[in-house]
Amino acid sequence: MPSAPSNLPDLVTPAAAPGVAQLSRTLAVVSLLGLVILSVAWELWIAPLRPGGSWLVIKALPLCLPLAGLLKHRMYTYRWVSLLVWLYFTEGVVRAFGDAPPSRWCAMAEIALCLLLFAACVLHVKGRQKAVRPAEPSAGPSPH
Repeated sequence: MPSAPSNLPDLVTPAAAPGVAQLSRTLAVVSLLGLVILSVAWELWIAPLRPGGSWLVIKALPLCLPLAGLLKHRMYTYRWVSLLVWLYFTEGVVRAFGDAPPSRWCAMAEIALCLLLFAACVLHVKGRQKAVRPAEPSAGPSPH
């Protein structure tokens, strides 16, 4: 019988940790959608740099790309989103200390959502790795 492809754990939720995978997926998707909504609202209505909106609203576009991968449990997506989110975290920190309210409040919300997204991605990846590890076959026959 042929062995399962090595990327199979990337496509399905591990049976050993469905609660952790589902919780972390939900947190990741909710915080990612929160970042998208916040970015659009921030730059168009709440505190645009110019009256009528700002071109900075395009910063929401890269956040839309990983949504499908998160919903499909793509391990690769969780990994690269955990790196991408630090760009938005950095923007939040800079604008939290440099902007006046209400932009400062949006920046603080961005920081909180970034930290939640990062934690959810790390929890998801760690939980999935832990669940897959015991199921891996041994390297070869036993010496006995």
